[in-house]
Amino acid sequence: MILAGRRIRGGTASGKAVVCRDPISFLGGIDPLTGKIMDEECDSKGVSISRKVFCFPFGKGSTVGSYAMYQLKLNRKAPAAIINSSAEPIVATGAIIADVPMIDGIDVGLLRTGDRVFVDADRGTVDVRNLVERHVVTCIVRNAGRILLLQRSDKVGSFTGLWAGVSGFIECGETDESAARRELREEIGRDKVRLVNRVETQCFRDGPNVWCVHPFLFDVKDRRVQTDWEHQSVEWVLPKEVSRFDTVPGLPQIILKLL
Repeated sequence: MILAGRRIRGGTASGKAVVCRDPISFLGGIDPLTGKIMDEECDSKGVSISRKVFCFPFGKGSTVGSYAMYQLKLNRKAPAAIINSSAEPIVATGAIIADVPMIDGIDVGLLRTGDRVFVDADRGTVDVRNLVERHVVTCIVRNAGRILLLQRSDKVGSFTGLWAGVSGFIECGETDESAARRELREEIGRDKVRLVNRVETQCFRDGPNVWCVHPFLFDVKDRRVQTDWEHQSVEWVLPKEVSRFDTVPGLPQIILKLL
């Protein structure tokens, strides 16, 4: 899977990813002698970033952090590359003086420690070799303030038993809206629906898959539902009640954005 970002410091590099979910400072957060992460809040604490692709949302702390990165370079413990969600001057300056390829604008939440990553900072791309991008639609169906949740049956290939909206793959040659309307016909027997809202694609990591979800909100005039083999139960719930259900990844966030 190729992720597109922005060049901060040019160059190319490859290696295994080391990921921190929280911001980190190179001054005090990384041991300049060993390259190991010392920050207590980092989920990769104790792992060395030397010759690895170091991924974290953004930097924090003193401007001396730039020189701490340069010290890693002198000690031959610098990372092979840096990936940020949002670059800030301390890390950007450190990457430039330490000659470390760097990209920002990447959703670090999609990366995991151990992923095989190829960084082409000249082009602003990150190729995560073990990830597969899968595009699906999720339709939230609403009637009189309540939304429809469907529990996935044991006959489906993924997320068995979890609650979801009307969802399915976007087939070759389909637009996302045409896929959404097709799924509404196939899964709940509804053809007459009114499109109320759609939001930008939401991406969620699940093992080797990145689910790129195209969300839609449709209104219907009644609560008639004719389900197919993909679902075993249905519920019409208030949006605030969704948290009581064991849902597919990202569904509460999608509902919040759509509403």
